[in-house]
Amino acid sequence: MEKGIGFFERYLTIWVALCIVIGLLIGQYIPALPQTLSQWEYANVSIPMSVLIWLMIWPMMMKIDFKSVMNVGRNPKGIIITCVTNWIIKPFTMFVIAKFFLCFVFAPFISEDLANDYLAGAVLLGAAPCTAMVFVWSHLTKGDAAYTLVQVAINDLIILVAFAPIVGLLLEVGGVSIPWNTLLLSVVLFVVIPLIAGIITRYVVIKKRGREYFENIFVEKFNGVTTIGLLLTLIILFSFQGDVIMENPFHILLIAIPLTIQTFLIFFIAYRWAKTWKLPHSIASPAGMIGASNFFELAVAVAISLFGLHSGAALATVVGVLVEVPIMLTLVKISNKTKHLFND
Repeated sequence: MEKGIGFFERYLTIWVALCIVIGLLIGQYIPALPQTLSQWEYANVSIPMSVLIWLMIWPMMMKIDFKSVMNVGRNPKGIIITCVTNWIIKPFTMFVIAKFFLCFVFAPFISEDLANDYLAGAVLLGAAPCTAMVFVWSHLTKGDAAYTLVQVAINDLIILVAFAPIVGLLLEVGGVSIPWNTLLLSVVLFVVIPLIAGIITRYVVIKKRGREYFENIFVEKFNGVTTIGLLLTLIILFSFQGDVIMENPFHILLIAIPLTIQTFLIFFIAYRWAKTWKLPHSIASPAGMIGASNFFELAVAVAISLFGLHSGAALATVVGVLVEVPIMLTLVKISNKTKHLFND
Protein backbone atom coordinates (compact mmCIF):
# COMPACT_ATOMS: atom_id res chain seq x y z
CA MET A 1 0.00 0.00 0.00
CA GLU A 2 2.96 2.30 0.57
CA LYS A 3 3.63 3.55 -2.93
CA GLY A 4 4.70 6.81 -4.51
CA ILE A 5 2.20 9.18 -6.03
CA GLY A 6 0.48 7.68 -9.06
CA PHE A 7 0.05 9.15 -12.54
CA PHE A 8 -3.52 10.26 -11.90
CA GLU A 9 -2.80 11.76 -8.48
CA ARG A 10 0.30 13.61 -9.71
CA TYR A 11 -1.65 15.38 -12.45
CA LEU A 12 -4.92 15.74 -10.54
CA THR A 13 -5.00 19.50 -11.15
CA ILE A 14 -4.88 18.91 -14.93
CA TRP A 15 -7.68 16.33 -14.79
CA VAL A 16 -9.82 18.68 -12.73
CA ALA A 17 -9.21 21.47 -15.24
CA LEU A 18 -10.27 19.15 -18.07
CA CYS A 19 -13.39 18.20 -16.13
CA ILE A 20 -14.24 21.88 -15.75
CA VAL A 21 -14.06 22.36 -19.52
CA ILE A 22 -16.03 19.19 -20.34
CA GLY A 23 -18.65 19.96 -17.68
CA LEU A 24 -19.07 23.53 -18.89
CA LEU A 25 -19.46 22.38 -22.50
CA ILE A 26 -22.12 19.83 -21.48
CA GLY A 27 -23.96 22.47 -19.47
CA GLN A 28 -23.93 24.89 -22.41
CA TYR A 29 -24.61 22.56 -25.33
CA ILE A 30 -26.34 19.49 -23.80
CA PRO A 31 -28.38 21.07 -20.96
CA ALA A 32 -30.91 18.22 -21.06
CA LEU A 33 -28.34 15.90 -19.45
CA PRO A 34 -27.85 17.80 -16.16
CA GLN A 35 -31.56 18.65 -16.10
CA THR A 36 -32.43 14.96 -16.27
CA LEU A 37 -29.88 14.01 -13.62
CA SER A 38 -31.18 16.71 -11.28
CA GLN A 39 -34.57 14.98 -11.18
CA TRP A 40 -33.09 11.79 -9.69
CA GLU A 41 -32.88 12.69 -6.04
CA TYR A 42 -34.27 11.67 -2.67
CA ALA A 43 -34.42 13.93 0.42
CA ASN A 44 -32.36 16.53 -1.51
CA VAL A 45 -29.63 13.94 -2.10
CA SER A 46 -28.70 13.30 -5.73
CA ILE A 47 -28.84 9.55 -6.40
CA PRO A 48 -26.39 9.54 -9.36
CA MET A 49 -23.90 11.63 -7.38
CA SER A 50 -24.31 9.39 -4.34
CA VAL A 51 -23.42 6.31 -6.38
CA LEU A 52 -20.32 7.99 -7.81
CA ILE A 53 -19.22 9.25 -4.41
CA TRP A 54 -19.60 5.78 -2.90
CA LEU A 55 -17.30 4.53 -5.66
CA MET A 56 -14.71 7.05 -4.43
CA ILE A 57 -15.03 6.69 -0.67
CA TRP A 58 -15.68 2.95 -0.22
CA PRO A 59 -12.29 1.86 -1.67
CA MET A 60 -10.58 4.41 0.59
CA MET A 61 -12.25 2.95 3.66
CA MET A 62 -11.19 -0.55 2.60
CA LYS A 63 -7.55 0.50 2.85
CA ILE A 64 -7.83 1.48 6.52
CA ASP A 65 -7.04 -1.23 9.08
CA PHE A 66 -9.07 -0.07 12.07
CA LYS A 67 -7.38 -2.68 14.24
CA SER A 68 -4.38 -0.35 14.13
CA VAL A 69 -6.20 1.90 16.63
CA MET A 70 -5.05 -0.64 19.23
CA ASN A 71 -1.53 0.73 18.66
CA VAL A 72 -2.47 4.29 19.60
CA GLY A 73 -0.21 4.21 22.65
CA ARG A 74 2.98 3.78 20.63
CA ASN A 75 3.14 7.45 19.54
CA PRO A 76 0.78 9.29 21.93
CA LYS A 77 2.33 12.72 21.34
CA GLY A 78 1.94 12.38 17.57
CA ILE A 79 -1.69 11.34 17.95
CA ILE A 80 -2.37 14.29 20.27
CA ILE A 81 -0.90 16.69 17.71
CA THR A 82 -2.96 15.16 14.92
CA CYS A 83 -6.26 15.17 16.81
CA VAL A 84 -5.91 18.67 18.27
CA THR A 85 -4.75 20.15 14.97
CA ASN A 86 -7.46 18.46 12.91
CA TRP A 87 -10.45 18.87 15.19
CA ILE A 88 -9.80 21.87 17.43
CA ILE A 89 -7.57 24.15 15.36
CA LYS A 90 -8.19 23.40 11.68
CA PRO A 91 -11.99 23.85 11.32
CA PHE A 92 -11.99 27.14 13.21
CA THR A 93 -8.95 28.66 11.49
CA MET A 94 -10.48 27.70 8.14
CA PHE A 95 -13.66 29.51 9.12
CA VAL A 96 -11.80 32.65 10.27
CA ILE A 97 -9.46 32.81 7.26
CA ALA A 98 -12.20 32.08 4.70
CA LYS A 99 -14.60 34.53 6.37
CA PHE A 100 -11.94 37.26 6.41
CA PHE A 101 -11.04 36.92 2.74
CA LEU A 102 -14.34 35.94 1.14
CA CYS A 103 -16.65 38.21 3.13
CA PHE A 104 -14.40 41.21 3.75
CA VAL A 105 -11.24 41.45 1.63
CA PHE A 106 -12.97 40.21 -1.53
CA ALA A 107 -16.33 41.85 -0.76
CA PRO A 108 -16.04 44.24 -3.76
CA PHE A 109 -15.81 41.22 -6.09
CA ILE A 110 -18.18 38.69 -4.48
CA SER A 111 -21.83 39.25 -3.54
CA GLU A 112 -22.77 38.58 0.08
CA ASP A 113 -24.91 35.53 -0.73
CA LEU A 114 -22.24 33.97 -2.92
CA ALA A 115 -19.55 34.72 -0.34
CA ASN A 116 -21.56 32.83 2.27
CA ASP A 117 -21.91 29.91 -0.14
CA TYR A 118 -18.15 29.84 -0.71
CA LEU A 119 -17.60 30.09 3.05
CA ALA A 120 -19.80 27.03 3.56
CA GLY A 121 -17.71 25.06 1.08
CA ALA A 122 -14.49 26.13 2.81
CA VAL A 123 -15.89 25.06 6.20
CA LEU A 124 -16.75 21.62 4.81
CA LEU A 125 -13.16 21.25 3.58
CA GLY A 126 -11.78 22.40 6.93
CA ALA A 127 -13.84 19.89 8.87
CA ALA A 128 -12.79 16.89 6.77
CA PRO A 129 -9.18 15.77 7.35
CA CYS A 130 -7.43 13.64 4.76
CA THR A 131 -7.77 9.87 4.62
CA ALA A 132 -6.22 7.66 1.95
CA MET A 133 -4.06 10.28 0.22
CA VAL A 134 -2.07 10.86 3.41
CA PHE A 135 -0.43 7.47 2.82
CA VAL A 136 1.04 8.94 -0.36
CA TRP A 137 2.28 12.14 1.30
CA SER A 138 3.71 10.17 4.22
CA HIS A 139 5.50 7.78 1.89
CA LEU A 140 7.03 10.62 -0.14
CA THR A 141 8.54 12.07 3.06
CA LYS A 142 9.58 8.67 4.47
CA GLY A 143 7.03 8.95 7.26
CA ASP A 144 6.38 6.20 9.80
CA ALA A 145 3.88 3.91 8.04
CA ALA A 146 2.48 2.42 11.26
CA TYR A 147 1.88 5.84 12.82
CA THR A 148 0.29 7.12 9.60
CA LEU A 149 -2.13 4.19 9.59
CA VAL A 150 -3.10 4.75 13.23
CA GLN A 151 -3.73 8.49 12.79
CA VAL A 152 -5.84 7.93 9.67
CA ALA A 153 -7.92 5.26 11.42
CA ILE A 154 -8.50 7.49 14.45
CA ASN A 155 -9.49 10.47 12.32
CA ASP A 156 -11.94 8.37 10.32
CA LEU A 157 -13.59 7.28 13.56
CA ILE A 158 -13.71 10.86 14.88
CA ILE A 159 -15.41 11.98 11.66
CA LEU A 160 -18.38 9.80 12.61
CA VAL A 161 -19.20 11.92 15.66
CA ALA A 162 -17.45 15.29 15.17
CA PHE A 163 -17.97 16.24 11.52
CA ALA A 164 -21.68 17.13 11.64
CA PRO A 165 -21.61 19.14 14.92
CA ILE A 166 -18.55 21.16 13.87
CA VAL A 167 -19.94 21.92 10.41
CA GLY A 168 -23.33 22.82 11.85
CA LEU A 169 -21.83 25.12 14.50
CA LEU A 170 -19.53 27.00 12.14
CA LEU A 171 -22.15 27.45 9.44
CA GLU A 172 -24.67 28.78 11.93
CA VAL A 173 -22.07 31.19 13.33
CA GLY A 174 -21.40 32.30 9.75
CA GLY A 175 -25.08 32.98 9.20
CA VAL A 176 -25.56 30.06 6.80
CA SER A 177 -28.76 28.14 7.44
CA ILE A 178 -28.51 24.38 6.96
CA PRO A 179 -31.00 21.52 6.96
CA TRP A 180 -29.74 19.42 9.89
CA ASN A 181 -31.60 16.33 8.71
CA THR A 182 -29.77 16.47 5.39
CA LEU A 183 -26.42 17.05 7.11
CA LEU A 184 -26.89 14.02 9.35
CA LEU A 185 -28.14 11.95 6.40
CA SER A 186 -25.01 12.96 4.48
CA VAL A 187 -22.76 11.70 7.28
CA VAL A 188 -24.63 8.38 7.28
CA LEU A 189 -24.51 8.07 3.49
CA PHE A 190 -20.96 9.21 2.86
CA VAL A 191 -19.13 8.19 6.05
CA VAL A 192 -21.00 5.53 8.02
CA ILE A 193 -22.14 3.31 5.14
CA PRO A 194 -18.83 3.37 3.18
CA LEU A 195 -16.88 2.84 6.41
CA ILE A 196 -18.95 -0.20 7.42
CA ALA A 197 -18.84 -1.55 3.86
CA GLY A 198 -15.08 -1.06 3.80
CA ILE A 199 -14.58 -2.88 7.10
CA ILE A 200 -16.77 -5.80 6.02
CA THR A 201 -15.12 -6.04 2.59
CA ARG A 202 -11.64 -5.97 4.12
CA TYR A 203 -12.52 -8.64 6.68
CA VAL A 204 -14.19 -11.00 4.20
CA VAL A 205 -11.51 -10.75 1.50
CA ILE A 206 -8.58 -11.12 3.92
CA LYS A 207 -10.27 -14.09 5.60
CA LYS A 208 -10.82 -15.84 2.26
CA ARG A 209 -7.72 -14.86 0.28
CA GLY A 210 -5.21 -13.45 2.76
CA ARG A 211 -3.76 -10.00 3.50
CA GLU A 212 -1.18 -10.06 0.69
CA TYR A 213 -3.87 -10.69 -1.94
CA PHE A 214 -6.08 -7.97 -0.47
CA GLU A 215 -3.41 -5.25 -0.33
CA ASN A 216 -1.52 -6.05 -3.54
CA ILE A 217 -4.27 -7.26 -5.88
CA PHE A 218 -7.82 -6.65 -4.61
CA VAL A 219 -7.41 -3.00 -3.55
CA GLU A 220 -5.46 -2.19 -6.72
CA LYS A 221 -8.46 -3.24 -8.82
CA PHE A 222 -10.45 -0.33 -7.41
CA ASN A 223 -7.96 2.43 -8.19
CA GLY A 224 -9.45 2.89 -11.65
CA VAL A 225 -12.99 2.83 -10.26
CA THR A 226 -12.14 5.56 -7.75
CA THR A 227 -10.57 7.67 -10.50
CA ILE A 228 -13.57 7.31 -12.82
CA GLY A 229 -15.94 8.12 -9.95
CA LEU A 230 -14.10 11.35 -9.15
CA LEU A 231 -13.84 12.48 -12.78
CA LEU A 232 -17.52 11.79 -13.53
CA THR A 233 -18.54 13.56 -10.31
CA LEU A 234 -16.59 16.65 -11.31
CA ILE A 235 -17.95 16.64 -14.87
CA ILE A 236 -21.54 16.42 -13.62
CA LEU A 237 -20.89 19.09 -11.00
CA PHE A 238 -19.46 21.55 -13.52
CA SER A 239 -22.26 20.89 -15.98
CA PHE A 240 -24.48 22.48 -13.31
CA GLN A 241 -21.97 25.21 -12.45
CA GLY A 242 -21.71 26.68 -15.96
CA ASP A 243 -23.57 29.94 -15.32
CA VAL A 244 -21.78 30.62 -12.02
CA ILE A 245 -18.32 30.05 -13.51
CA MET A 246 -18.96 31.86 -16.78
CA GLU A 247 -20.20 34.89 -14.87
CA ASN A 248 -17.46 34.75 -12.21
CA PRO A 249 -14.36 32.90 -13.52
CA PHE A 250 -12.18 35.10 -11.31
CA HIS A 251 -13.89 33.62 -8.24
CA ILE A 252 -12.00 30.35 -8.59
CA LEU A 253 -8.75 32.21 -7.92
CA LEU A 254 -10.31 34.16 -5.03
CA ILE A 255 -11.56 30.96 -3.38
CA ALA A 256 -8.15 29.33 -3.80
CA ILE A 257 -6.35 32.07 -1.83
CA PRO A 258 -7.80 31.38 1.66
CA LEU A 259 -7.69 27.62 1.03
CA THR A 260 -3.99 27.83 0.20
CA ILE A 261 -3.16 30.00 3.21
CA GLN A 262 -5.05 27.63 5.50
CA THR A 263 -3.25 24.57 4.14
CA PHE A 264 0.22 26.01 4.76
CA LEU A 265 -0.80 27.33 8.19
CA ILE A 266 -2.11 23.99 9.46
CA PHE A 267 0.91 22.11 8.16
CA PHE A 268 3.36 24.41 9.91
CA ILE A 269 1.38 24.40 13.17
CA ALA A 270 1.51 20.60 13.41
CA TYR A 271 5.04 20.36 12.00
CA ARG A 272 6.47 22.96 14.37
CA TRP A 273 4.56 21.49 17.31
CA ALA A 274 6.11 18.10 16.60
CA LYS A 275 9.58 19.65 16.49
CA THR A 276 8.95 21.44 19.80
CA TRP A 277 8.02 18.11 21.36
CA LYS A 278 11.22 16.62 19.90
CA LEU A 279 9.39 14.04 17.79
CA PRO A 280 11.27 12.41 14.89
CA HIS A 281 10.71 13.64 11.36
CA SER A 282 9.03 10.33 10.48
CA ILE A 283 6.21 11.32 12.88
CA ALA A 284 6.26 15.09 12.38
CA SER A 285 5.84 14.95 8.61
CA PRO A 286 2.71 12.76 8.40
CA ALA A 287 1.26 14.66 11.39
CA GLY A 288 1.53 17.86 9.37
CA MET A 289 0.36 16.26 6.14
CA ILE A 290 -2.92 14.81 7.42
CA GLY A 291 -3.98 18.18 8.79
CA ALA A 292 -2.95 20.08 5.68
CA SER A 293 -4.65 17.72 3.24
CA ASN A 294 -8.43 17.52 2.97
CA PHE A 295 -10.95 14.70 2.56
CA PHE A 296 -12.26 16.55 -0.47
CA GLU A 297 -14.44 13.66 -1.65
CA LEU A 298 -16.50 13.93 1.54
CA ALA A 299 -16.58 17.74 1.37
CA VAL A 300 -17.86 17.67 -2.23
CA ALA A 301 -20.49 15.06 -1.37
CA VAL A 302 -21.87 16.94 1.64
CA ALA A 303 -21.80 20.29 -0.19
CA ILE A 304 -23.92 18.83 -2.99
CA SER A 305 -26.36 17.25 -0.51
CA LEU A 306 -26.73 20.37 1.65
CA PHE A 307 -26.68 23.12 -0.95
CA GLY A 308 -27.19 21.48 -4.34
CA LEU A 309 -25.18 20.95 -7.50
CA HIS A 310 -25.69 24.58 -8.53
CA SER A 311 -24.34 26.01 -5.29
CA GLY A 312 -21.27 28.11 -4.61
CA ALA A 313 -20.48 25.76 -1.72
CA ALA A 314 -20.06 22.85 -4.13
CA LEU A 315 -17.85 25.02 -6.35
CA ALA A 316 -15.65 25.97 -3.39
CA THR A 317 -15.08 22.34 -2.45
CA VAL A 318 -14.03 21.56 -6.01
CA VAL A 319 -11.53 24.41 -5.92
CA GLY A 320 -10.14 22.51 -2.93
CA VAL A 321 -9.64 19.52 -5.24
CA LEU A 322 -8.01 21.79 -7.83
CA VAL A 323 -5.32 23.13 -5.49
CA GLU A 324 -4.78 19.99 -3.38
CA VAL A 325 -1.95 18.25 -5.23
CA PRO A 326 0.26 21.25 -6.14
CA ILE A 327 0.14 22.51 -2.54
CA MET A 328 0.74 19.09 -0.99
CA LEU A 329 3.68 18.37 -3.30
CA THR A 330 5.14 21.72 -2.24
CA LEU A 331 4.77 20.73 1.41
CA VAL A 332 6.43 17.38 0.66
CA LYS A 333 9.45 19.28 -0.71
CA ILE A 334 9.53 21.56 2.35
CA SER A 335 9.33 18.57 4.67
CA ASN A 336 12.13 16.72 2.91
CA LYS A 337 14.38 19.80 2.84
CA THR A 338 13.92 20.43 6.58
CA LYS A 339 14.39 16.84 7.69
CA HIS A 340 17.86 17.67 9.06
CA LEU A 341 16.24 19.88 11.72
CA PHE A 342 14.80 16.83 13.46
CA ASN A 343 16.57 14.27 15.61
CA ASP A 344 15.73 11.08 13.73
